[in-house]
Amino acid sequence: MRKLLYLTFSMALVAALTTYAMWAADRPVGHYLSDLRINLAVDQGTPADRGNLLGIQPELFPTDYQSPERLHRKLAAYLQKAQDQGLLNEKTIVVLPEHVGTWLMVSGEKDELYQASTLKEAMNWLAASNPLQFVRALIGATGTNRLDDAHLRMKAKSMAKDYQALFGGLAKEFHVTLVAGSIVLPEPSVIDGNLKIGRGALYNSSVVFGRDGLPIGQPQRQMHPIFDEQDTLAANTEHTVNVIDTPAGRLGILIGSDSWYPDNYRKLDEQGAQLVAVPAFVVGHGTWDKPWRGYKGASTPGSVSLKAGELSEGQAWHRLTLIAQPPSSQAIAGMSVFLRGQFWDKGSAGQSFLSSNGQHSADGDTRGARLLNLWL
Repeated sequence: MRKLLYLTFSMALVAALTTYAMWAADRPVGHYLSDLRINLAVDQGTPADRGNLLGIQPELFPTDYQSPERLHRKLAAYLQKAQDQGLLNEKTIVVLPEHVGTWLMVSGEKDELYQASTLKEAMNWLAASNPLQFVRALIGATGTNRLDDAHLRMKAKSMAKDYQALFGGLAKEFHVTLVAGSIVLPEPSVIDGNLKIGRGALYNSSVVFGRDGLPIGQPQRQMHPIFDEQDTLAANTEHTVNVIDTPAGRLGILIGSDSWYPDNYRKLDEQGAQLVAVPAFVVGHGTWDKPWRGYKGASTPGSVSLKAGELSEGQAWHRLTLIAQPPSSQAIAGMSVFLRGQFWDKGSAGQSFLSSNGQHSADGDTRGARLLNLWL
């Protein structure tokens, strides 16, 4: 009797594991319909042969990331609209928002993940659908929030590959220099023209792709992750700021709140930066108009007189970021581009803006995808 029970239990266990393995491997592709429209919100300056900065503030949702092909379709539609309006040329620098590449972590997943009501539920589906990858990542996870670390790390290799293929492909397809927002990867670096990952800490990083589709220089790692991310993301403790040569001039990139630190602009000035791109992301509906929370866990630079709560989040971004208050930067122009959309229960609130000649120009309408153009 005992042997029979043992045999029955073993068969049931094998059947359950087989069913689970088949379920985890199944990746059905559901119906997809996304809004490909984008409006030109700001068009400043006069067309000339010096090129332009073109910010694309996309409106994205989890289903846009169901495959790299779907995300390409949407971003390519935005770029095609810009091309149709005469905004693309060989000296155009396109700027995309922070974390536009990070969400590639949910690419190629099951329908249940995209239909989840909360980010936590979606991450549970991500782990359940990729058990071996998740367990391996969890074993090697670091920091106080090991689950978030594992979620970000478990598909890093495929994320890096998709990121380069997608954004490098767009740069080559439209013959532009493209600041590919940012992506969270473990110790990213460019080796022999390919974006590679390491085994160390996770960094929020930005890669610039040239008109040939290849990376220019090394990834710019974020120096000052906000406190929401400090338990998971490492800071670029070397405080290295990269400046690269582009057809439109020397370009520096400051990711998110890195743009709040005056010392970073000094470092850009020392390297002759003429242009500044700021990929950014503000989480939460209405956050843009809520009281600014200060430097979010980090000490306030001595040269900054602003205090938390005395102005709104949006006002703080306009006061601290880019080149609105000379001589804080010697760059001639800059652009801050925010990611918009709804990622499960996490909304977004940033409003993109550009800076030139000491003045900001912003798009006050938060609805839909937006183009911001600045002729140099």
